[in-house]
Amino acid sequence: MNTIKRIDPRRPFVITAAGLKRITLGEAGSADGSLDASAAAASLHGRAAAKPRRTVEPAQRTILVAAHSDRGALDEHARETVAAAALMADAKTQVALMVFGELKEDAAALGADKVIELAAFDRRAFAPESEVQALAACAAQFAPVHILLPDNAAGDGDLGRRYAAQAGASVAAHVVEIDAAHVSVYVHAKKAVAKRTVPEVVLLAPGAVDSRLPFVGAGEAMQMGSFDTAASAAARYRDLGIEETDASQVALEEADFIVSAGNGVTDIAAFEALAGVLGAAIGASRVAVDNGHFTRDKQVGATGKTVQASVYIAFGISGAVQHLQGIKDCRHVIAVNLDASAPIAKRADLTIVGDTRETIASLTEAIARARAAHGEASRAAGAPTVVEGVAA
Repeated sequence: MNTIKRIDPRRPFVITAAGLKRITLGEAGSADGSLDASAAAASLHGRAAAKPRRTVEPAQRTILVAAHSDRGALDEHARETVAAAALMADAKTQVALMVFGELKEDAAALGADKVIELAAFDRRAFAPESEVQALAACAAQFAPVHILLPDNAAGDGDLGRRYAAQAGASVAAHVVEIDAAHVSVYVHAKKAVAKRTVPEVVLLAPGAVDSRLPFVGAGEAMQMGSFDTAASAAARYRDLGIEETDASQVALEEADFIVSAGNGVTDIAAFEALAGVLGAAIGASRVAVDNGHFTRDKQVGATGKTVQASVYIAFGISGAVQHLQGIKDCRHVIAVNLDASAPIAKRADLTIVGDTRETIASLTEAIARARAAHGEASRAAGAPTVVEGVAA
């Protein structure tokens, strides 16, 4: 199977640790069209060398990266943004990572030299003014030459724009090319790119940087200077909370938890019932859609929807190349299949070798028992019973 990541062919290059890379006859080539010899040799011999520290010199400058975490982890877009900062930085420049929420990952492996964790902030809460104040306080502490944020719809892009407006900083949004000298954005309906020097605030588009780094950062935890999160409690915005919606009505592109059925699922009703008790959106392979079991809008794959779920459970899906392309950005993939050598098993983080009907029935029963036990424990403690969605 071709493991080279698909990149928009109209973009001139993507930045990697080996330099600027172009798309050359289906291969990731260097800016002059040649392959990096050392990378090719390492790949050929299959060896994994220990990663050195990017720099050990005293820091004279800082590139600041700000991003929201989700359950203690950064998504791939945020990882690319940290990698972009590390690749831009010279030997006397440190990369500081500011995380809104908890961070349970190794910040050094991401390429960060300093990490500031603001566990009091919750990605699910809407507090733009507090976040802008926190970012401004961190910027005042580090005086960064550049501030990088992922340009997404989960809060980072909004935060970057708000900060730039408040600070009167130069900004470039949805940046598709970046290096130490310039950034580029699409213009004229993606028919051309416009370049400029790197501004103070960079909002990076997804896929512009290879997050795999041949080095590590220092990963030192730091406390931010005095910043009172309660000081901005009297904000102009009031968070009304998250509105609960039927998971089956959520667009697959926006779903965080997806259960998907393939040709190996014979009891569609039981599968849909499991999705309901899990609170998961429903997806399907092309074969299952072609067989009439699901509507075309449920199809996952290169010819269907590309999804970015935190959890993706594939029931009875063999894993054709087109389907794997559609789930390449999912964080955790679980496969349920009778064939342990199916292509989906190579992509999956966990593979359950078993019958899909039996597995679906077992999961449904386990959820029912867990909810019953939770209800009994709540009643014993004298608390009102609240049944929450179960996440795998």
